[in-house]
Amino acid sequence: MLNVAPKLRPSLDPSFVPAALWHRAYASLVAQDPAARPIALVLVRTDGSVFRHDGRVLSAGHPAAALTLTYAERLVKFLLWMKGGPQVLVAGAPEMAAALAKIYAPGGVRAFDYDFMGEKIFGRQFSVEAVTFEALPAVAETSLPMGRHLEGCRIGFDLGGSDRKAAALIDGQVVFSEEIAWDPYFQQDPSYHLEGVHDSLKRAAAHLPRVDAIGGSAAGVYVNNEVRAASLFRGVPADQFDKHIRRMFFTLQERWGGIPFEVVNDGEVTALAGSMSMEDNAVLGVSMGTSQAGGYVTPAGNITSWLNELAFAPIDYRPDAPRDEWSGDIGCGVQYFSQQGVGRLAAKAGFNFPATLPLPEQLIEVQHAMKAGDARARAIYESIGVCFGYAIAHYADFYEVRNLLVLGRVTSGEGGEIILERAAAVLRAEFPALAETIRLRTPDEKNKRHGQATAAASLPALPRKS
Repeated sequence: MLNVAPKLRPSLDPSFVPAALWHRAYASLVAQDPAARPIALVLVRTDGSVFRHDGRVLSAGHPAAALTLTYAERLVKFLLWMKGGPQVLVAGAPEMAAALAKIYAPGGVRAFDYDFMGEKIFGRQFSVEAVTFEALPAVAETSLPMGRHLEGCRIGFDLGGSDRKAAALIDGQVVFSEEIAWDPYFQQDPSYHLEGVHDSLKRAAAHLPRVDAIGGSAAGVYVNNEVRAASLFRGVPADQFDKHIRRMFFTLQERWGGIPFEVVNDGEVTALAGSMSMEDNAVLGVSMGTSQAGGYVTPAGNITSWLNELAFAPIDYRPDAPRDEWSGDIGCGVQYFSQQGVGRLAAKAGFNFPATLPLPEQLIEVQHAMKAGDARARAIYESIGVCFGYAIAHYADFYEVRNLLVLGRVTSGEGGEIILERAAAVLRAEFPALAETIRLRTPDEKNKRHGQATAAASLPALPRKS
């Protein structure tokens, strides 16, 4: 085990091992090894994108060489859910490629990731291979200008785990918005999802003279408007998913006369909304709600083709970190920065909620307790904030960030202020350079009410008039 000693510890999660500090401790160990080796981890996607991450690892015969598998596996896991790809190439440490291939396999401990990064998202079998540095393909990354189109009569929608939102806009001005509760996670009937979204669109359209375009955001992975993987639809049987859900937004587009229709991950729209509101770029958006959503706007103001599914990105390296019930992995963001994280910490803080009380209602109870000055609730938010501060430092190793936009129901009210204050304290204490360069932001009231819908509605470009 590496000696990782955080200057600040979350009171309800005192054994938390920040990924950012673990990597720094490992790098320090590598720096002392005269036989240390370079390593390259490369993700190759079916669309021709190639992502590369370079580092250095301990020599194979080093007494602490076992740490290198933790380094490589956690790094691959982060990169897979940050950028995505069905093929991983490893150069410089062939024994790591062999070990990772066993881990990311149908019977391995990362079978979930093997399945999702292979057939479910990219439509091919997932693989890990050892290659030479000379055989690595050249890096090929792209970003696209998307959104910021506000002319005409538009509908914007957002699909979350506990509600679906829709808004009607005329030349960028919101004339109607509505939020409807729903419970999509374990619904087996595809029509529940399709007709629910269609209903929200019709209710918004009733407030417009016409509908020129529809833009939407939803939790999950979407490629060219096609649903590839999303927890919202986890209850739909595989055959019904392929038949009705995978191309559900094409079905909706047909119902609306084939007008411009764009759907992307909700985290991307969150970041876009922040960029539009702040009139600045290099935005990493993190939403703490039913799950943890992430999105990124580049310094040039573009949206990437990356996945940015930070819910599955590891941020805690302790061997007994909390386990995600869906993916089976431990130490990933969803167990810290979501309603699940609040529910997990509430039990540690001394709240005795019935096992049958849904997580959204547990969050509401914690928020009520916070308003009443309950020290147990404060401890929950302080613990989340400390963990988040260290997570920000880890994210900054992979993203160029000037603005970190934080939102979601977990951050509502005084609890959200405590989260940001504690996160900022971690940055000042442990990562002063980041504290100087990253601005922690929350949406203003206008953006809270309409920012997501406005940004979603702005996704489709209207055809140019001849």
